[in-house]
Amino acid sequence: MSKRGRGGSSGNKFRMSLGLPVGAVVNCADNTGAKNLYVISVKGVKGRLNRLPAAAVGDMVMATVKKGKPDLRKKVMPAVIVRQRKPWRRKDGVFMYFEDNAGVIVNPKGEMKGSAITGPIGKECADLWPRIASAANAIGCPGLGCIGDFVMKGRGNNLRFMSPIIKLEAGTF
Repeated sequence: MSKRGRGGSSGNKFRMSLGLPVGAVVNCADNTGAKNLYVISVKGVKGRLNRLPAAAVGDMVMATVKKGKPDLRKKVMPAVIVRQRKPWRRKDGVFMYFEDNAGVIVNPKGEMKGSAITGPIGKECADLWPRIASAANAIGCPGLGCIGDFVMKGRGNNLRFMSPIIKLEAGTF
């Protein structure tokens, strides 16, 4: 994608399982006063006949606030997806997913409207959006995950489920 296309993002994004199609309602993980975000489009997706555009962790979407402060509602605003429930495969072979779908409200350059993020964010999002990474309190590390995350390991049909991560070891970040 050209440098003009992704406002405040840095680097390239690997192909991921797309877990949030247009029409999805995700939690708002920042402190702007919004509770739910309704995805209405995905930035940078061209499309194909009868296929719904979908987003993954690190994608910028256009969204509206369905629940929250009245001054935020009924306006179209950009948001970045920080968590998804659909498992995706990382380059090291680990399948990772979060316990909920969540996004944060940003401006077109990728700077957060809020000042804090609740819960962990995906490493893929942190690599692409440095302003979001600086506000995050936990980042999903490759192969290790974060508190409350479920991690699956294995290949193909031989996926083994692991229990949710309860504590993080020193030096994981």
